Amino acid sequence: MVGFKNRYMVMEVLLDPNKEISGDDPIVVTQFNFSKAIKDGILVNFGECGLASSLGSFQVKYVNPITKLCVIRASRDEYQKIWSSISMVRSIGNCPVLFNLLDLSGSIKACKTATLKCDELKFEQYKLMVGACLSADVTQHMQNCLEKIRILEH
Repeated sequence: MVGFKNRYMVMEVLLDPNKEISGDDPIVVTQFNFSKAIKDGILVNFGECGLASSLGSFQVKYVNPITKLCVIRASRDEYQKIWSSISMVRSIGNCPVLFNLLDLSGSIKACKTATLKCDELKFEQYKLMVGACLSADVTQHMQNCLEKIRILEH
């Protein structure tokens, strides 16, 4: 018996570079917001049948609101449809965004490795950008996010 084949996409969310970046992000980065924006994109671009066929294995597995990384699971047959819909998403809520694919893998183990590496590098960038204003709460939240990646399973 053959197991169900999935693809895992590590995506980076880039806020609109033309917008003024302030200390507070204009959007709340959550699994629900990402999932809704992607599902809406699939519906607009591929219709109800495309959305229904994609929903079987589609799931936003992980979101880090600090580094703006997310992991998305899709079936091997549908991942290109989901990927193309993600690339056409232009806003989450009222905030213009762009998605950038950082890694595409066929196993959760490879995805975890890539996500940990990207998250750690992006958090180092974030610490340099914020400087002395980095609070203990943000550091603790980042540690919690990294722990979520480590225990990420199907």
